[in-house]
Amino acid sequence: MYRFSDFSLDTDTRRLLRGNEEIHISPKAFDLLLMLVENRSRAVSRLELQTHLWPSTFVLDTNLASLVREIRRALADTPDDPRFVRTLHRFGYWFIGQIRGEVSDSQPSHPSIRYWLIWETRQVPLAEGENILGRAPDVSVWIDASGVSRHHARIVLADEHASVEDLGSKNGTYLGGQRVTSPRQLADGDQIRLGPVVVTFRIPPPAGSTETASGR
Repeated sequence: MYRFSDFSLDTDTRRLLRGNEEIHISPKAFDLLLMLVENRSRAVSRLELQTHLWPSTFVLDTNLASLVREIRRALADTPDDPRFVRTLHRFGYWFIGQIRGEVSDSQPSHPSIRYWLIWETRQVPLAEGENILGRAPDVSVWIDASGVSRHHARIVLADEHASVEDLGSKNGTYLGGQRVTSPRQLADGDQIRLGPVVVTFRIPPPAGSTETASGR
């Protein structure tokens, strides 16, 4: 948990709070704010931020700028007289708020299962909680393809379970050839079709595990 001014950034539940009130921000905006807070001792370049938020994907600077605007709206911050996020022109951004509380491990940590989406040559990690798939710059998994809606579908990871849900997309979300009309459970290797685009849901085996080879 990070605390600054009237705000709290809860890393366990991935929520931005003002007092006890939750302030909704997109998953990508949360990831950006968390990265800036965790690297508050320095300014972070746009390239480093883009590489972290959109691995193996080319995105425009406007995508990052729109997330910064979203964060500033949530924090009632301004670019001209910033209290939290300062712009370093032609370089990047710097979190300048005063942190009053550090991350605390109130509960024993358990190794979390890592989930991935495979799309063409990209392998995108999924975070615990809500992951939005679509073409909008604020989504968790950015799929820049015609026929994919801005906020097309949602994958939710909770308690070692995964489910997919359509978000009213124009061209629909399909799992196993059937249109998704309500949340559907996901298993390793499931193929999800978002309009014309097919992505594969993967659960990598635990580190160190090895499949038994067949004898000769």
